[in-house]
Parts: sequence; structure tokens; C-alpha cells
Amino acid sequence: MTANDASPYPHLFAPLDLGFTTLRNRVLMGSMHTGLEDRKRDFPKLAAYFAERAEGGVALIVTGGFAPNFEGWLTPFASRLAWPWEARKHRQVTGAVHAHGARICLQLLHAGRYAYHPLAVAPSRIKAPITPFTPRELGARGVERTIDAYANAAKLARDGGYDGVEVMGSEGYLINQFLSARTNRRTDRWGGDTASRMRFAVEIVRRVREACGPDFIIVYRLSMLELVPDGSDWNEIVQQARAIEAAGATIINTGIGWHESRVPTIATSVPRAAFAGVTAKLRPHVSLPLVATNRINMPDVAERILARGDVDMVSMARPLLADPQWVAKARAGRPEAINTCIACNQACLDHVFQRRTASCLVNPRACAETELNYLPTTTRKRIAVVGAGPAGLACATIAAQRGHDVVLFERDARIGGQFNLARTIPGKEEFGETLRWFQHRIVETGVQLRLSTEATPELLRDFDEVVLATGVVPRQVDFEGHDHPKVVGYLDVLRGRVEPGRRVAIVGAGGIGFDVAEFLVQPAPSPTLDVEEWMREWGVDPAFESAGGLRPPRVSPPQREVWLLQRSPGRPGARLGKTTGWIHRATLKHKGVRMIGGVEYVAVDDEGFHVRVDGQAQVLPVDHVVVCAGQEPLRALHAPLEAAGCRVHLVGGADVAAELDAKRAIAQASRLAAAL
Repeated sequence: MTANDASPYPHLFAPLDLGFTTLRNRVLMGSMHTGLEDRKRDFPKLAAYFAERAEGGVALIVTGGFAPNFEGWLTPFASRLAWPWEARKHRQVTGAVHAHGARICLQLLHAGRYAYHPLAVAPSRIKAPITPFTPRELGARGVERTIDAYANAAKLARDGGYDGVEVMGSEGYLINQFLSARTNRRTDRWGGDTASRMRFAVEIVRRVREACGPDFIIVYRLSMLELVPDGSDWNEIVQQARAIEAAGATIINTGIGWHESRVPTIATSVPRAAFAGVTAKLRPHVSLPLVATNRINMPDVAERILARGDVDMVSMARPLLADPQWVAKARAGRPEAINTCIACNQACLDHVFQRRTASCLVNPRACAETELNYLPTTTRKRIAVVGAGPAGLACATIAAQRGHDVVLFERDARIGGQFNLARTIPGKEEFGETLRWFQHRIVETGVQLRLSTEATPELLRDFDEVVLATGVVPRQVDFEGHDHPKVVGYLDVLRGRVEPGRRVAIVGAGGIGFDVAEFLVQPAPSPTLDVEEWMREWGVDPAFESAGGLRPPRVSPPQREVWLLQRSPGRPGARLGKTTGWIHRATLKHKGVRMIGGVEYVAVDDEGFHVRVDGQAQVLPVDHVVVCAGQEPLRALHAPLEAAGCRVHLVGGADVAAELDAKRAIAQASRLAAAL
């Protein structure tokens, strides 16, 4: 690697020579399905989305997955590249990227048994736990046709202007299903020992190279750590990597986990660069450039990995959703200006799995570049924003960026609102990065910040527009003994005003209830999450040698005994995030938290918390009862301001407080600021 010594991150910005082409730096924008790939009418939006990241300095972009045939669809009529007329629409995407000096590869992804449709196929007739459809086993001819479909799709990608393809051999999709003895029970030449199981992958790479020539990038996404029982062991992974190199791949990218694995891989609770070690472990065994991935979200993390010589590139997908200028800001030595991905998954992966267009909690413009733009205002206004939580911060800084005179009032002594509570939850330390970014934006955009200031109608009446981002107040409970000293609110607990005892019941199992439960059972958060401790808790083999990379978890004892209760029947946490809810439930289960639905709250007294569950009375012998029973909008200023003739807008929790929702709050506030 030739370092660029003029850069504050010299290894990150060293060019990468691939022989037939050179990448301008070591940043690969990893594949992430956005939903824009699925419809021809959305390709102008897809082009704008990628163009903005290319203009921001990314070296190589990988698209969301495109199936090589209809059997490989993720869902019916999803993205596919199989016919010449389908290739033509891609030129607007590739042209937009090339105009900014970046390269782009199309990802070829066959869903296999992960397909959410009845035409699914797989190496063996084994149903996946994440789809209701049982796949049909591919016959020998079907296997050959599928390999040819990959080669055909790659050639069409070249015709569409792509610089290469990424062959998705990871995450439990079709190629990975052939590679793993867990899902490949075949007895023909495509199953059996490791060499036979990997023949499918090797033939795909070989025929893609044959179809597309020597000057075409082939990125192979290798499943280096499957994190499922009976997965590939390290010797098998090395054997696969060497065979893929020999077949003609240009770059090997790292794949971590299957979609059905029960170990989190990209959530905010996963330590930064937790899996970079597995890519480094492969380094002595192949000569191709290697790409590290997962939870690399800031330049210092990327530089450290590259400087060690462990890898040749770093892959980031969601960090470039959060900030399309990530690379440019890093090159300029301005990491404080980066809008950091906090790995919440709420607007990206959750949207994709709900068949909605992806976006980003901290950047609502992601995938909406043609619709949501913060253009300079033609009419300068004096705008007051009341409340410096996420909604108020977004509205104030965007309005000021557009040229308005903005005053941001906050009665607390610091900005942040509910994010200051979120960052105290173990595993949510990243939320502090958003506040760091907003603090920078306040200075950068010229917002006048008035901390420790209680906004009043008299103070606000001379502004042209007033935005109330005043947030929420906790909803009160009315059971007998609600005023007993044992009963406390979640704000008192999270702000350290109350130190709960050893046995605690939590009333309310929404997002806040789960957060409070984690706060009570986990050790206090630290600035840097410990990778080895995290791996012990989740049962990941730190040597990456075992089958699937798993070992028995060793969970540390909980800090407290906790009951998490909800009034409504059913499983607590059912409404948590689609891709992260299982992590929260699993964490609390590991810590012995008793999660109970259908609870009737009777009374609190010196004896404890009296409840009924399924009609049976019982007393929970608790020291404290923490109330997380929802919120109410805080909008006391609304009526007086409207009566005074002010133009008033409600955003965030002040508008709707059914459940704390930073994604909705920031998006709503950003769109308001764009329209003011």
C-alpha cells in the first residue's frame, strides 16, 4: 500500500491499483438494498442517490442486489437483470457515478431459500426460518442454468456501463447455501465434500470472468463468519477463498453472518470494527485485495484497520446513507463534520424488510435526493425553534443553512433532549455522535443557541415563525400506591436522580421500557465497547476457527433482578424494530429478565408490587417500580402563541407522542425546515 502522506488518513486515501484500473482511495460503498432498484420509474432517484455519494469521493460503489433470474427474486417482481432491455435503464445510474470519477459494480444476488415467493429454489429442499416458503431443490440442469444466468447478468451489467459485479456469496443467500453443509445435502457433483459444495461458487466466478473479459472487476462476497450452527469452519473458508481467487475474482469482500443467525452483526450494540479480525486472518492465504466490513463508521476506525496492513479496503454502506460527503470530510481532516451512522437500522434495514424505500434516521434525504432539498431561501425570516432535542436541532440547523435567522431555545443546560437519555443505555453509546454532529452544525450554520432559557410567549411573539419541538412528558399511572416511594419515573432513573434497588419491576414494555431494562441489568456504558467481552456474551469464537464461528456464550450476571411488564396481552417487545427487536429481547432473556404480558396492575405497598397475571394474584417483591407507561405531548406554549397570532408549527414529540420516534421527528422537522 502506498500511503498518501498529505492526508490526515494516509492509508485511507492511498489509491488501489487493480492492474487494469485504479481506485482513487480505499472506500467501498457496500451494497444495501434501498427499494429504488425494484422499479424502472425509480431509476432517476437511484442515479441521484449514487451520484451524490460518488461526488462525495467514494472510490467504488456496489449496488443493491439484482437477481440473475426470476427464481432468484427476493420478492415477486423485485430487482432483476436478465434481458438486454433491462440493461439499458442502468446507464443513467452508471453514467451519473462515472461523471464524478467513481467506479460502480452491480451486485448479483440470488435469494435461494430466502426468497419470499413460491418459486424459490435451493441446493436442497430445506426451508429457511425467515420465510414461509419451502424451496424446490434445483436439478442438475437447473444448477447449470443458474450459473449461466449469473454469467449472462454480468455481461448485461457490463453492457449497462458497470465497471464490474459483486457476486453475493454470503449472508445465507443461494451461493452460501451451496457452500454450507448446513443447507446442502446433495449427493451429486454439487454437494458432498467442501470441494464439491464450493464448485457452484467457483463456476459462477469462472464463467463471469469468461463472459466479461480480463478488464472487469469481480468482487466476491465471501462468507468468512457464518454465525450459524454447523456453518463452515476456518479451513473450509480458506479453501473457498483460494478457489475463488484462482477462478478469476479481483477483490474478496467480507461477509458476516446469515440473516437467520442469532448474533447481531450491524446493530449499534456491536462494537466498531468488531469483525475486522476475521478479514485480517485471511490475509496470509490469498493475494487478492481484501475488504473489511461491518460497523466501520468513522475515519479513525478505517485508518487504523488499513494501517495495520490487515486489509486493503473498507466497506461502508449505512455510513454513506448517513453522510454522502463522508469521504470528502475525512479527506479534509474534518471528522467532526461527519453525520455518523449510529447503526439504529430504523430507517434503512427496517424499511427494506417492510418493503418500503430505505432512508436514514439521521439523514432523511437519503434515497430522497430528488425530493428533499435544502435550497437557499428567497425570503429571509426570523425563526424561533423551542427545544434542542433531535427534532429541534434538525429544524434549526436546516433552516439556518437555508439562510434564515434562527434562534434555538433550550431550557436545559445542554442540547440533546431524549438523545441524552438514549446515549446512557448500554449499547446505544453511538447516539452521542449525532449530538456531536449537531453541535458542529449549530456553529457551522450560525444558529443562535440559547441554553438554560425558558421560552415564553412574550419572548417568541416577534418571530416570523415559531417551531415547537418541546418534546414529551411521561404519562402518569393511576393504580393504587402510584405515589408510594417505591414508584419512580424513568427520567429519574436514567438521569441518575434515583438509584434503583436490586429488584425492579418496569411498567410498560415499549421501546423505553426495554431501554430501561437494559440500563438496569447491564454495566454502565463505556466510551469504547469491548470486542472480546461482546463476543463472550454472544458466543462468537474470537479465533474464528470453529464451525460457523460460534462457541457457547458466557453471559455475565445481571446487575439487578428485573420484571418487564405490559398491560396488553402477547409477547412484550412485539412492536420493536423489525431487525433489532430480537436483539433487545435476546439480551434481556440472557440476563434473566422476566418479560410478562397481560398484566393487571393492582397496587404498590411496602410488601411489593401487587399484580394479576392470567387472573392469578401475585406480589413481586421489588424495591422499586419504574414507570415507562408512555408519553404525552408537551405543548403548553401552543395555545398562547396561536392566540397571540403567531405562526406556530409542531414537530416531533410535541406533535405526536404515541412512542418516542426520532426517525419520524427528524424527518418531519427536516421537511418543515425545507419548506419554511
